[in-house]
Formats: sequence, C-alpha cells, structure tokens
Amino acid sequence: MLAGSSLIRKMFEEGARLKAVHGADKVFDFSIGNPDIDPPPEFHRTLRKLLDEGRPLPHGYMPNAGFPDVREKIAVKAGREQGVTLDGSHILMSVGAAGGLNAVLKAVLNPGDEVVVARPYFLEYRAYVANHGGRLVEVDAMPDFNLDVDRIADALAAANEKTAAVLINSPHNPTGRIYPAETIGRLARVLEAHGKKTGRYPYLIADEPYREIVYDGKVVPPVLAAYHEAIVVTSYSKSLSLPGERIGYIALSPAMRDKEDVFSALAYTTRVLGYVNAPALMQRAVAALIDEKAPAAVYAKRRDAFKEVLDGAGIAYVDPEGAFYVFAKVPGEGGSDAGGPGGDDRRFVDCLKQHLILGVPGSAFGAPGWVRFAYCVDEKVIRASASAFKAAVAAWTAAGQKG
Repeated sequence: MLAGSSLIRKMFEEGARLKAVHGADKVFDFSIGNPDIDPPPEFHRTLRKLLDEGRPLPHGYMPNAGFPDVREKIAVKAGREQGVTLDGSHILMSVGAAGGLNAVLKAVLNPGDEVVVARPYFLEYRAYVANHGGRLVEVDAMPDFNLDVDRIADALAAANEKTAAVLINSPHNPTGRIYPAETIGRLARVLEAHGKKTGRYPYLIADEPYREIVYDGKVVPPVLAAYHEAIVVTSYSKSLSLPGERIGYIALSPAMRDKEDVFSALAYTTRVLGYVNAPALMQRAVAALIDEKAPAAVYAKRRDAFKEVLDGAGIAYVDPEGAFYVFAKVPGEGGSDAGGPGGDDRRFVDCLKQHLILGVPGSAFGAPGWVRFAYCVDEKVIRASASAFKAAVAAWTAAGQKG
C-alpha cells in the first residue's frame, strides 16, 4: 500500500534532483498535479480586504462545520452544480478534499466495512479507507474507463450488507474521464436496489476537485440529484489553484434519510481527526469568490499541446475530457503494436527518466501498462518535450528489438 502511494511524491522529488543536476529548463516534469497557474487576481484582493476589515476575532474558532454564513454561500454554488436545493445544513467546510474524504470515511465506516472503487483510481484512496478500519474493494472499469456498473453490482452482492460506500472520482484522476449521466443513473439504481434488499443503503461518495476543469463543452453530471445517499467532497486546490491552502467542502444530498445524524458525525470526525475546522481565512476567501472560474481554457490548450507531443512520439492515450492528466499506454516493445495493459510501465518510466521526462507508472493507480502525465505545467515545457519523447520511444523500441 505504502509503496504505491509514495510513487507520485517519489517522482516529484526525483524531478527536483534532476533539475538541480541538469537545469530546470532541461527537465520535463509531468509527475504531480500541482497547479502552476496563479490564483485569480481577485483572490489576492479578497485576502487584503478580509485582513483590513477589522472583523472581531477573524482567526478564531468557529463551529466545526465552518462559518454559518460561508456554508450558506457555498450551498448556493453546490446546489446549482448538483441540481438540488441546498442550505448551510447540507454543507461542511473541510481541510481540502483529502481531509473531507477522511472525515466522511471515519463517519460512515465500521471496522471491516468495504468501500468499492473502480480501477484505476487515485492511489491515496486505499490508505484513506484503511485509516478508518475499512477495506477497499477494487473492480475493473470498462475498457474506455467508464464505470462498469455490472461489476460494481457484483461486488455489492458479494459483500451483502458489508458495503458502506462506493467511491467515484469524476473528472477522473488519472484518466481524465467524465462519467456520463446515464452511468450515474444506472449506478444509483443499483445502489437503491441493493439497499432495499439488504436494509443498508451504501453511500455514493463523489470526489470532485476537478469538476470545473472540463473540455469541449462537457458537463459533469450531478450526483446529489441522482441518489439520496450521495455525498460530494471537493476542494479549491485545482479550480482556484490553492492546493497548499487546504480548503474544500462536503455536501450532503437533501434527500439523505439520516442527514442530521450524518452531519453531526462529520462535524465530530472533523474535530477528532485533528483538523478541528477548515482554515478560517480561507473559508471567508472562497465564499467571496463563488463566481470565479477555473482556468479550463488554459488547461485545454495544454491538453492539446500534450496530445500533439504524444501523437508525434507514437504513444497512444485516453483523450482527457476533464482534469489535467493524460493516461498513456506503454508502447509495444521492439516496434510491436502490443502495449497498454501488461506493458512494463515501471521500466518505461525509467526509460523516460533517462531522457529527463517524469511521469508516474500506471501500476501506482492499479493499472499496469499505463503512465500518467500531469500537464499542469507551462505550455512551452510541454512543446519542448517533443524531441525527448521521440528519443525515449526510439530507445524503448531499440531495447525491445535487442531483447
């Protein structure tokens, strides 16, 4: 578990080492989803205004769920996105999406409970579930990386009442896939039927930090409107380029049967996990920036540039619909058409590293034979990597022919 979860940071640290040796302009680091775009100018103006307004105890404690006025404002935004009517009683401010997911899992898991996730998946999920006595159950996604609802249904049936939740992520890290509304609807019907049969309705937990980074007119379907036991966890790390500020929120379906109990449990777990509350200044800042938009157009240009680079090198990939990752197949060795699943992703990543390109092996996400590249870097860096990618693929092909 720990070996897989450390791979992104390991590659990120390797990138720093290589930059120190070769120079930052010679290294093409696509290892980590760390936005390089500055927050919108209004963010800085808002901070100055908040600091100058003279509010009493601006940095003091507040209810564990967050400032009531902030939660009311966030409820308007979340309700608009999710196609439901929300108020502050449906919103808890969180310490980023990671803090929010851990608060949710601690609130809903009993020891030995299972959480179903589609493979590939964000590698930290396994640790998050294990943190709270649960067991992650992995099921394969469809070949196009859409959710395989039939396999999820089989996993639910095998676990009977032991399934506490199904955890999804859309837009998806690492593939960039957006789950269609039809898929979400089918999944909701499966969860409803399972709940009626067993007496325990699994929660549908949607991890949505990339919701606002979508391309080509795509829309991320709502989850809260689709299923009564749905919980959305998100953050402003990507949409406002604030990953280090650790600010996000949890939104509960207004139709949730035991909403008050779940809300109280989440407020409690936020406290006992040691977060106590989300950062006070950041809560007020994001509440003032409800109408600010993620720089999706910038990421779209970078996506297109990266696709050109991979096309030029002969590397196949999943066309990203959202987020800022490309999930690429390991090329067939020796010039063959084979590749993708079954390809040696770790060895290919080592080959790329010899040409000063940093990516993360797909096996870290439960998908051997693939490599994830994060294109939240300057477009100039992406385009400058083209010759290095071509040289790496040529070396990979030559090594396969010799072998």
